[in-house]
Parts: sequence; structure tokens; C-alpha cells
Amino acid sequence: MSAAIRVVPSRAARAVNLLKTVQYTHPPSCPCHSNPGYHQNQTRSTVSRYNDRTSRRNYATPQDTSQLKEYAFEMAASSIRFGPGVTQEVGMDIANLNPSGTVAVITDSTVEKLDAMRQVRESLDREGIKYKIFNKVKVEPKDYSVKEAIDWARTTGDYSVYLAVGGGSVIDTAKLMNLYSVYKDADFMDFVNAPLGKGRPVDRKLHPLIAVPTTAGTGSETTGTAIFDLVAKKSKTGIAHRNLKPYLGICDPLNTRTMPSAVKASSGLDVLCHALESYTAIPFNERTPRPTNPILRPAYQGANPISDIFSLNALRQTVKYLPRSVKDPEDVEAQTEMLLAATLAGVGFGNAGVHLCHGMSYPISSQNIASYKHAGYDVPHPIIPHGVSVAVTAPAVFKFTAASNPDRHLAAAEAFGVDISNVKRESAGEVLAEAIAKFLANLGDQPAGLKALGFGREHVEQLVEGTIPQARVLMLAPGLAKELQAEREQLGRLFEDALEH
Repeated sequence: MSAAIRVVPSRAARAVNLLKTVQYTHPPSCPCHSNPGYHQNQTRSTVSRYNDRTSRRNYATPQDTSQLKEYAFEMAASSIRFGPGVTQEVGMDIANLNPSGTVAVITDSTVEKLDAMRQVRESLDREGIKYKIFNKVKVEPKDYSVKEAIDWARTTGDYSVYLAVGGGSVIDTAKLMNLYSVYKDADFMDFVNAPLGKGRPVDRKLHPLIAVPTTAGTGSETTGTAIFDLVAKKSKTGIAHRNLKPYLGICDPLNTRTMPSAVKASSGLDVLCHALESYTAIPFNERTPRPTNPILRPAYQGANPISDIFSLNALRQTVKYLPRSVKDPEDVEAQTEMLLAATLAGVGFGNAGVHLCHGMSYPISSQNIASYKHAGYDVPHPIIPHGVSVAVTAPAVFKFTAASNPDRHLAAAEAFGVDISNVKRESAGEVLAEAIAKFLANLGDQPAGLKALGFGREHVEQLVEGTIPQARVLMLAPGLAKELQAEREQLGRLFEDALEH
């Protein structure tokens, strides 16, 4: 019998074996290093679950960069100060900026008469701040009203700070005045979102903008997005870039007390859809193309682990507090919580984006076939408020998108109070759609579909054509076809489904 041959392990092998022995017998406190099999055996982290859906790049093989999926997400939001009475601090904030020129105060003719503007004037006067007021902002801004505001900003002074006091229309208009006063020679369409405009990136630092919202809805005090009607195209569009976001948002619940009930409802429905759409948008790492330079990374990136937290919490707060704030103007808790929900949703959708409800809303409100004027809006012209135009398609939209991620849609339905313990995943869309429709009906004074706004099947085609250019948000819609004709057909069916709910 031949003698067994014993192989002497190398020095490196002995070292590895010793480390393994120590690791198993005397595990350190760190769970990642206490067990070499930890990463294989543990439930995957939030980011890992997103990354599982990202295709790995093979660096040995040349690829078409336009087809590469995103691999990162960014979070950008304004600084926020929240509390009753904080409007009185705005003068000190501007003084702390040591402005070199006059401050431009942007508002509208209604807000100018309210307590919020009185507080602002008193605060600026106490600090000896020089300012001029522009009070001609149009509710639901049109391109021509925005151009008028830009012309004022370019020609009436050398403004070093912008202060917006009002709702989303005022804050969005102030963002654009700030932008085009820095880019004095730019054509208006240079920065407008493609494909309607050139989509030029904002590569310069803008002046500080402080936003004081007087409505609880748009979340514009947190975002780099500004929306307006492009009248010639009969559609809404806008400009979106992180550099547009306000330097500071001053969220004072005392400023929302004067909102009429109808405005509270519409603004709150905008919050509702911001939260729902951003939570159900495609994951950030499914978006294409991957930017070739960080400055080209869009503000609307797709759902991501951080935006999810803000969006889901905003949804829960809106479902709980919006009905109370609409029904009882003296419910201080509900008014305060809705302003906070609007801000939370602003951070969520400002980074994740919105999709079909907003994309489809733009032609609804801008075309307004029947010259509909929503009850409770004291304006001298027909108006489909933004929140109304967004929410009217929501039951149809989320019935359609649910197949892409039933679990998220069930989580959203649970936020509406639905017991989902026995709901099948394939029923997620129907269950969420029913919950939304019931919520709208109980809120009161909401159209039960597009028919109530004056639209019929004969208008579907032009609504679809007004939606197609909204590429910035449609690209985030789960389940929507990439091929143009297929996309048109899907949108047509969605508008038809939204005629009644």
C-alpha cells in the first residue's frame, strides 16, 4: 500500500482558513462580516431590489449609449421652513442674502389683497429692503402671460432676489422670470421641454428665489418645474431643471386659511395624484437614455427609494386630511397637514416625476371644449382647475398601470382604507380605481368623468394628440407603448375609459 501524500497548504491558504475559523467562532458585531454567507442569505435591500431590474453593462462589447438604462438617481429639493407665522421671517431671510439690487415680489391680484402679502410687506419694510411688486400673474398661466412677466423682469430693474407669494401659478411664473432675466438673450422656446421646445439645460446659476405658497397643492416651492399653457399648441408644457428650484420655501399654514373650499379640493387632488403617480412611476433604473453628463439627468427620474418615502406618506396624509380640510375651514389640523402633504409630495414627484394623469390633464384643461368653469373659482374666464383635470382620469389610469406593479397599486389602495388582505394581485387595478372614484365622489363637486366637463368620444382624438407631446412625463408611465401608433391607441382607450367612472 502506498503512503498517503499530504499536501502542505500555502501560506496564503493557511491565512484564509484561519480568518474563516475566527469569523465563524468569534463573529464581530457587524452583521455583514460576522458570516461570510450573509449577503447570499439575507433579504435584499431596497436599492438592491431596484438594481435587480437594471441590465448589467458588458464593457467588452460596444453599445448604443442611447439604449443604456439609468444607473443612478439624484435628490434635489429646496430648503423648507414650516410653521405658523414663519412668513414674518422673510425680510430677515432676504437681508441675510445681502441683496445687491432690488427684490422682485411676484404675486397675483387676489393674493395681493390677502394677509400673506401684508405680512410680506411688513417684514420687508422692517428690514429696509427695496422691492417692486408684479401682481399680474394669471391663474393657470398662458405663454403670453408668462412672457409679459418675463418682459417686466428684464426691463424694470436689476433684480437680485425673487420672492413669490401665491399658489403654484405665481411660483412657477416667478421661476421663469428668474430664468429669463439671467438668460436675457434667450428665445422663449429655448428652455421649453422637448419636443415642443428645444429643452436647453440650465447651465448658469440663477438668482435666489424664495417661495411663500398660499395654497396646499402644487408643491412648487420644492421643485424645479414650471408649467404653463402653450396656447398655439392647445396644450400645457413647461420647463424643468433643478436650477429652477427655489432657494427656500416658507410654508406657513396661516397663509392657506383663505383658500376657498373649491380651491382646497382641487389643490388637494393635485397632491393626491402627485403622490400616486410618483409612487407608481417606472423605476429610475428602467429609464432610458442614461445621461452622458450629470447636467443632462432629468429632474423627473422615475420612482426611487427616497422619493417613495415622501410620496407614500403624502398619499396617506391626503386621504386622511383632504376631506376634512374641504368640509371645515376651521379645522386647523387638517389645513396644516395638507400643506405638509403638498410639500412632501413635491419632494417625491419633484425627483421621481409624474406620468399619465398629468400628461393627459394638459390637453383637458387647455382645450376646455365646453368652456367649463368650475364652481367656486372666482375668475372672469372658463377654467378647469389643474387638480380637477388631473384627478378626472385617475380611476382609468391606475386600472391601466396596475399590471406593471400590482403590489405598489395594492399598497396605494390600502392607503385609501381598502382591506387588501384577500385581494388578488391581478385585481389591484380595479380595486384602486374603485377606491379613487369613491374618494372623489365623497369629496363632493368633482366631475364623474370627462363627460361632465363637456368632452365626448368625438374629442378623444384631439385629446390624444394634445397628450403625445408630453414626452417628459409619458416616458415614466408604466405599461405605455414606445411605438407611436400603439401609444396613440392606448391613450385613446384611456380617454374613453375616463369619460365616466
